[in-house]
Amino acid sequence: MEGSRPHYAPPDASRSPRYTGLRTFARCPASTDWENADAAVIGVPFDTATSFRPGPRFGPAALREASLLFRPWHPALGVDVFGTISIVDGGDLDVTPGNAERTAGQIADGLHPIVDAGAVPLVLGGDHSIVLGELRAHARRHGPVGVVLLDAHADTWDQYYGERYFHGTPFRRALEEGLIDPRRSLLAGMRGSLYAASDLDEPRSWGFQIVPCEELRTWAPAEYGARVRERIGDGPAYLSFDIDVLDPAFAPGTGTPEVAGLLPHEAIAFLRALAGVRFVGFDVVEVSPPYDGPGQVTALNGASIGFECLALVAVAAARQDG
Repeated sequence: MEGSRPHYAPPDASRSPRYTGLRTFARCPASTDWENADAAVIGVPFDTATSFRPGPRFGPAALREASLLFRPWHPALGVDVFGTISIVDGGDLDVTPGNAERTAGQIADGLHPIVDAGAVPLVLGGDHSIVLGELRAHARRHGPVGVVLLDAHADTWDQYYGERYFHGTPFRRALEEGLIDPRRSLLAGMRGSLYAASDLDEPRSWGFQIVPCEELRTWAPAEYGARVRERIGDGPAYLSFDIDVLDPAFAPGTGTPEVAGLLPHEAIAFLRALAGVRFVGFDVVEVSPPYDGPGQVTALNGASIGFECLALVAVAAARQDG
C-alpha cells in the first residue's frame, strides 16, 4: 500500500488453480512479516476446554481448506479485499493440550508482536476459551476493549467442573482482568436452555448488553449496525464469532449446538452492517470438523465469516486512505 512496501496477497487464480499450493487461509502467503501486513490469519488449534463435544483443535485446518474458494472482489461491500490490504497467514500458535490457563498465556505472547506491529489478527479457533489470550494481547496495547459477540452463549459463567478457564468462562475472566469494557460490549444471539435466569441477568448487572437470538432476529442489519456503533463508541473494539450462533442445520460441526439459530445470510448481513468500523481483531471459533457433514458446510460457513472479517478490515482501510 506504500511505495516499496511488500504487498501480500493470494496468487492469481486464473493462472494457479485455487485447489493447488499450501493450505493457507485464502491461499495468502505464509509469512511472519507482521510489519508489512495489514491483517494476519493465525490458527489456535486448542479444544480441551470444551464442555460437550470436542474437535475444534482441527478447526483451523478445516477453515483454511474451505477458504481456498475465495476470490478478491467483495460485491456487496464493493472492495477488492486482497488488493486493498496486505494479508499473511502466520500459521498456528503453540498451545498446551489440557491446560487452558497456560494456553491463554501462550496465545497472548504469540499475538503480541502482531498487535504491536499494527496488523489486525484474524484468529481461527479452537474453542472459545482462546479469546482470553487474544483479549490480553489487545488490552496490553489498546487498553480495555469493547466486545462485539455473535454467539449462542454469553460465555460469562464462573466455572465448569471447578475449572475457571473454560470455553464458557472467557468473558468473565476477561472482565475480572480488566481486559474488556462491558458498557461498550454487545453480546448477541444467545439462545437455548440455561442453568438459571441469572446466567444472563448477572452479566447484564455488570454492564453487558445481551440480546437474545429471538430479539436479534427482529432487528434489520442496519439497526444492528447502528446499535453496535452506538454501543462501542470511539474506543477499541474486538469482534468474536462463535459458529454455534448459526442454526445447526448450517453448522452441525460444533461442540454445543443450539436449535433455532441464525441463518448464514442473516449473520453475514449483520457483519456487513459493520462496514467502516475499525476492529482491532477478530476470531472465528468452535468449528469442530469431526461433527461436520460430508460437504463440510460448517467449515465453509466459518471460512466465509473469516472472509467477511477481512473485508471489514479492507473497507476500514479504504475509507481511511480515501
